[in-house]
Amino acid sequence: MNHSRRIARPTALILGTNEIASAVAVSMRRAGYACVLSHDRFPPVIRRGMAYHDTLFGERIALAGVEGRRAESSAEIFAALDDPEAVAVTPLTVSDLIALRLPDALIDARMQKYSVTPDWRHIARVTVGLGPNFAVGINCDIAIETRPDHVGRILQRGETEPGDHSPRELGGVGAERFVYADFDAPWHTALDIGARVFRGMVIGRLGGTPVTAPRDGVLRGVVRDGLSAFAGAKLLEIDPRGRAAAWKGIDERGQRIARAVVEAVRLKQAEREARFVTAPLGMQ
Repeated sequence: MNHSRRIARPTALILGTNEIASAVAVSMRRAGYACVLSHDRFPPVIRRGMAYHDTLFGERIALAGVEGRRAESSAEIFAALDDPEAVAVTPLTVSDLIALRLPDALIDARMQKYSVTPDWRHIARVTVGLGPNFAVGINCDIAIETRPDHVGRILQRGETEPGDHSPRELGGVGAERFVYADFDAPWHTALDIGARVFRGMVIGRLGGTPVTAPRDGVLRGVVRDGLSAFAGAKLLEIDPRGRAAAWKGIDERGQRIARAVVEAVRLKQAEREARFVTAPLGMQ
């Protein structure tokens, strides 16, 4: 890999290719950062109409005018980072990517609500944790709440709220609009995002077991056909709101979290710059 290549603008490494990671990438790109999204297999991405995830499978995805570019080599990553209207989307891991250069910001947007989160602070100049399992000064520099009652709140100390197994309501419906995998198995479906579905309709098969829609509505999210599903992971989501149903673009929650990320990064950068200016001569 080319370790000497320089990008003219600061870089942000965003962990995740889901709808929150994608909203963050758009906002960070608009804030002047060259962005690369690193895919993580768990949890599977279901709201693919709101995310860059399908870029990994050769589809052309643009959100708010910013295009996702699949990148597997350093040359492809740098080409995407050089484009002011694009972000890089890669299956490469954090260890692969930090070999290219130290990112100015790392944002963990994987939304792994019930997993142990590693300490990312040695990876980038500013590290931001989104959602549960983050503690400022322990595994991130600054954190952002994603729970419905506190979405977008910036934490400069303390811990984010734990996951509570209670999805936010959409059209007055909470957990009942989701279907979860009962066991590990390959997932297959002929339906795509935005399809009109009805209660009891077969959406796909987990292994050989039919999986049906829990209610009438629009298919807001579904695991991509042919991928492996993990026990307990979301397989699909139904939007019950009728004509108000939405399954494409960046939603209001994603926008709020993304704006908070940009503000959090600016806060930590200003803090670093203030320390540098006031440091005694010889310690800068």
